[in-house]
Amino acid sequence: MIHAYDEEYLPDAIKNLGEAVDYAVSYCQIETNDFFDLFIASGLADQFGRGVPKIISGLSGTELVLEVFRQSGVQRPFPEPQEDYDYSCAYWCGWIIAYYQWYSGIPFRDIFQSISAEELEHLYPTLHEASEEKCVDTLNRMILRDQGDSKLKVQRVVRNYTQKELADRTGISLRTIQHYEQRSKDLNRASGTTLSVLAQTLGCRIEDLLEIDVNELEDEDE
Repeated sequence: MIHAYDEEYLPDAIKNLGEAVDYAVSYCQIETNDFFDLFIASGLADQFGRGVPKIISGLSGTELVLEVFRQSGVQRPFPEPQEDYDYSCAYWCGWIIAYYQWYSGIPFRDIFQSISAEELEHLYPTLHEASEEKCVDTLNRMILRDQGDSKLKVQRVVRNYTQKELADRTGISLRTIQHYEQRSKDLNRASGTTLSVLAQTLGCRIEDLLEIDVNELEDEDE
């Protein structure tokens, strides 16, 4: 899978955006959603999402906030630069959204059209100690939840594959991929081999492709 930028810069990126959100919220008294709006409006989110080293690695979290404000025309006194972070809810929101943007390659602007800062904050109690895989899975489900797309399409789109690319990589015909995504053919009834190759190619679990809730079925069996 192709990520947004070289993984070498990921540790700096997630740390710095986490610290930036924490500083903006905890010290500058700005709502998380308002900071992300400014981050996008300033144009820095686009540069961050492309992996521009000067932005994702060359600025500390505090410096990133100051640059966001400067680029956005926000004029206000700033608290002293932050040195210690307690990995708060705000820090986690910046950390996980930076990770997810790197992982998926989806621009920040598009991510926040589907996931609000408030929703990220609500995920904190249950996901802040979870694996990155589980967090990515949760955010994947949220990205296209309101568009009525099949789970196969959700997994394909967040990984930036076209239908033809997925067909070529899996050996499954393009027409069959289209039928599964349109639900004119039931993916739940596909062979184990088909489900396995799709899941392996997309880097997800078979359960993530099925149009049923496996957990609900397990509850019913009990």
